[in-house]
Amino acid sequence: MEHQNNVEPTYDLPSGLAKPAVRALTAAGYTRLGQLTRVKEGELRKLHGMGPKAIALLRSELNAKGLAFADAENG
Repeated sequence: MEHQNNVEPTYDLPSGLAKPAVRALTAAGYTRLGQLTRVKEGELRKLHGMGPKAIALLRSELNAKGLAFADAENG
């Protein structure tokens, strides 16, 4: 039986993200950029491994797709 690999990727975080930041996000259950629209930037900053560069990269990638962190949309 042949398996087709038509499954949508479950991981689409930016490739330039540092490994500690990737580990922090995946440990918290975030594997897709779109999931970050439901979380406040301040909550992400609290994750061990998330630094200012990672936050800036995520913000930039979200903005490029017309998205934003939860608190950016509401305030």
